Amino acid sequence: MPLPRPVALTRVANSIAQAQPLAISQRTAVRAFSQSTARKAADHAHEDHYDPPSGWLFGVKPGEKAEKEGWETVWVWGFFGSLGLGVVAYAFKPDTSIQTWALEEARRRLEVEGILKEPESKS
Repeated sequence: MPLPRPVALTRVANSIAQAQPLAISQRTAVRAFSQSTARKAADHAHEDHYDPPSGWLFGVKPGEKAEKEGWETVWVWGFFGSLGLGVVAYAFKPDTSIQTWALEEARRRLEVEGILKEPESKS
């Protein structure tokens, strides 16, 4: 069964509203979405947020020092601190490669068969 189009639903709703007389306070207007009025935000919401170009990099003239914002220090310490922790964690991660496992397994099997001598303990 095909779905009815929104325009047809609007016509049906309007005809039902006209067929049943209601008090003026209970009547609701039914209209299509395209006929809805546009909602507007506060006065300053649609102002121009564009800063015209000044010709200077980041808007700072040569010889002047840029003002540091509050989040910059936290961001720098967090970024480089987590980068340093990541490097340390990567350097000390366990070796789980298949090549290392295969080498140790081959060495163990050769020691069990007597082909390879067991390494001397370093105690």
